[in-house]
Amino acid sequence: MPTKRNRREDTAVRTRTRTKRKLKRPKLYRVLFHNDDYTPMEFVVLLLKHVFHLSEPDATRIMLHVHNQGIGVAGIFPFAVAETRVSEVMTAAEESEYPLLCTMEPATDGDE
Repeated sequence: MPTKRNRREDTAVRTRTRTKRKLKRPKLYRVLFHNDDYTPMEFVVLLLKHVFHLSEPDATRIMLHVHNQGIGVAGIFPFAVAETRVSEVMTAAEESEYPLLCTMEPATDGDE
């Protein structure tokens, strides 16, 4: 006569471990404006407003910082965004025949 088997013995419990993937934040870049003696201040403010979507007071503050210090940060962005903004500024400066220089550099941990 067959013996009754315990149901618990027939049921196997499988445990899966899922590893959570920790996403890294994208590396950020500072977009810099460099001062020159020929580009009008109003043009720099206009670019800061239109390309970087800054308010008039913020754009003026950054422009004056660039004028007085020689260089200033317009914003901190992921690589693709920073690259696009630098390109837009340089294209507008070239079309207007101004020698304005806009560059980007990796942001430091203190910038973020």
